Parts: sequence; structure tokens; C-alpha cells
Amino acid sequence: MIQRVYEQAKQSRLLTNIVVATDDARIEEEVLSFGGSVQMTPIDIQSGSDRIAFVTKNMRADIVVNIQGDEPLIDPKMIDQTIQLLLDDKNAVVGTAVKRTTSHQDVFNANIVKVVLDKNNYALYFSRSPIPCIRDAKKDEEWFDGTIFYKHFGIYVYRADFLQQYTTFKQSALESAEKLEQLRILENGYKIKCAITDYESLPVDTQEDLQKVIEYLTKK
Repeated sequence: MIQRVYEQAKQSRLLTNIVVATDDARIEEEVLSFGGSVQMTPIDIQSGSDRIAFVTKNMRADIVVNIQGDEPLIDPKMIDQTIQLLLDDKNAVVGTAVKRTTSHQDVFNANIVKVVLDKNNYALYFSRSPIPCIRDAKKDEEWFDGTIFYKHFGIYVYRADFLQQYTTFKQSALESAEKLEQLRILENGYKIKCAITDYESLPVDTQEDLQKVIEYLTKK
């Protein structure tokens, strides 16, 4: 799976350097076996963004992209679309990708992160719970009547200086509750700009997810 994510990232037009950051020697060995670049990190690092901040601290880069290793179907064009957010908007310090969903399974699946946006496509909140909550819905189908739901993908684009600042923030209460690292940014008063994408991905959180990816790639 990590090789698949690496190979997808290599097809991006905008990425100039790709490194796998890990605290697991098995992953290091696997990446080296297919000729990838890998760097070991301390085992006590709390999140993926903290991990890439550690790896990139002494690198020369204006923008750092965190592509999570459980996104084997991530589209290179989605990566570029998300990077483009920070290239186009000089005031944005963090970007990520979201997609509209009309799937009941997505909305009520705690492994699929939901997000609500403001009118400028900045994230108001991320949650594993269904948001927004449709108070008057009497059945699942009514949740989509006139309401837009977005699901979130595992990619974050940071300005390099802000990424280092991020690591100085203490792990926040909402981050600890939801197990979502991006909430640390919102709780500290910063904004996350979202690219609404048409590209699809399937993060692997369970054995069932992995089987779906295998079946998809086999058919393809």
C-alpha cells in the first residue's frame, strides 16, 4: 500500500521531492526495497503532520504536503489541486481536499471524516460524526434534502513556516476527542482552506476497506 501511495505522489506535477516519514522499521525496509526515499522519526511523535514537520525542519521548501499513507487511490490531480490552493491564495496557510457525498454509508461511517465549510470554502469543523446534523430527518434519505455533505481526504498542504509553528501547539481537546490532527489548527484560531474536488479516493482504515481497494485495482 505504501508503494502505491508513493507511486501516485510521484505522478504529481507540482511535488519536487517525496519522502516517506515513519517510525516503523518494516515500512522503512519496504520503501527501500522499491527504491523510495524514507526517513525514520521518533516513535513518540503524535500525528502525521508532527512527523513531517520533524522530517522537513531542515529542508529547503516553501510548501510541505502531508499525504497520508492509507490513501492508495489518491489521484495525483487531487494532490496538485490542493497544492494550487496555496499557490493561488497567499493568505492561506493550510489547504486540504474535500468532496461532496450523497452516500448514507459515508455520512454515518466514523472512519470517514466529515467537514462543514463557510461560504469561502474554509473549514468550520471536521468530525467523525454526521455534520451538519439534520434535526428533523425521520429517515436516512431525508438527510440529503437540500443539504450538502462533504467528506475529507487525507492530504494537507502547509506553508513550511506554519508547519513548524503547528508543532508548538499543544495537542488540543477536540483533536484528542475526535483523533483528528487538523482540529488543533482550528482550535488555535487558524483557518484551513478546502479544495472541493471531483476526484475520488478510498482511505484504508479497516480490512474491509483494503479488500475494496484490491477489488477496484483488480478490475481496473
